[in-house]
Amino acid sequence: MDSIEIADNLRRVKDRIANAAIAAGRKPGDVTLVAVSKTKPVEAVLAAIQAGQTVFGENRVQEAEDKFPPLRAAHRFDLHLIGGLQSNKARDAVRLADVIETLDRPKLADAIAAAMAKENRHPKLLIEVNTGSEPQKSGVSRDDADGFIADCKGRFGDLLAGLMCVPPHDEDPRPHFDWLANRAAKHGLITLSMGMSADFEIAIAAGATWVRVGSAIFGSR
Repeated sequence: MDSIEIADNLRRVKDRIANAAIAAGRKPGDVTLVAVSKTKPVEAVLAAIQAGQTVFGENRVQEAEDKFPPLRAAHRFDLHLIGGLQSNKARDAVRLADVIETLDRPKLADAIAAAMAKENRHPKLLIEVNTGSEPQKSGVSRDDADGFIADCKGRFGDLLAGLMCVPPHDEDPRPHFDWLANRAAKHGLITLSMGMSADFEIAIAAGATWVRVGSAIFGSR
């Protein structure tokens, strides 16, 4: 996909986000687009940057390490890590990312806290909740979410910005988005990362503040 197509896709997605926000009685500026560039080359990211995109999401630490540090020399953007994170990659993640969206277990919290102390770098954190109780997916369970959220709030303070989820692909996402929004409100968290290319308008109606969109911008993987 060339740079003109990426720029056109970005414009269409941003228009859809704005329209969905307005339809939900919200301001378009209340919703941030996270352009998911996993598996895409540096050239595609650069095309998006040149089209005005400033927030990107990557699944794998190693891929992000290969792709983004050279771009930081000349461009300003935020990088979110949105894939399941191994504890032994926590230091690399803290060094690289502005936001880690997939905090989901005490061992990873320990590793991130230690990495922050060593690197003197403090990315924002989101707790990922496995709202569909899917064994193949990362995320804290619904049953354990309240306790884990409370523990992380006590440990990380304002660095804990909110919650994230990926609903089951074969279910209506609305109940999952509503559950996550209610849980965030219960704990006084304002950031909700939910909604992807196929369902971000539904997520915005449910209160999403960040939507993670890849294929609608960069094409299928």
